[in-house]
Amino acid sequence: MKKSIPYLLKKDKVFQQIVDLYGEPTISTRPEGFESLCKLIIEQQVSLASAKACYLKMESFLGKVTPQNIIKTSDEDLRNNSVSKQKTVYLKELSKAIINKELDLETLSQKTEEQIKAELIAIKGIGNWTAEVYIMFCLQKEDVFPIGDIALQNTLKELFPITTKEEMITLSENWKPNRSLATYFFWHYYLKKRNREPLIY
Repeated sequence: MKKSIPYLLKKDKVFQQIVDLYGEPTISTRPEGFESLCKLIIEQQVSLASAKACYLKMESFLGKVTPQNIIKTSDEDLRNNSVSKQKTVYLKELSKAIINKELDLETLSQKTEEQIKAELIAIKGIGNWTAEVYIMFCLQKEDVFPIGDIALQNTLKELFPITTKEEMITLSENWKPNRSLATYFFWHYYLKKRNREPLIY
């Protein structure tokens, strides 16, 4: 994906400004599969630091984060290990879909982004943001723009005279077919400006 940095630098001066301030962005990757999707569910609408702490506590309790281990663990035990009531439901729904072969994560990389997204959001608890970030991080698709991401929205509002999601989506058309890389630029700016580092666990 980094090979497309020169393309974006030519397309929009904002990317050169980010490089001048903070250097080139980190391209975050995660392995395909169940554990990565569980992490993204836990990361929904909470700080990355608290999500990491929650996941590691759950992982320590389960031994290994697998669909079978989540299904056989009581809701109470999951909640006692930092998983909210709502996210307990989501993790169990995902686990059931995997066990029942309603969702095959290993074959997603062979499908179109539209097919992948449709299969993922069919699972209760997986919305557009979770599906899109999975497609970016785990499948490394190059033209994803997760407009539901609050950090992305806030950064675009800081860097451009826009306020609505519609304006942001229209603006993103300029960065096709490299909107994933553009998003990594904006996340990089967001974190560096706030003296934070990318989340790794």
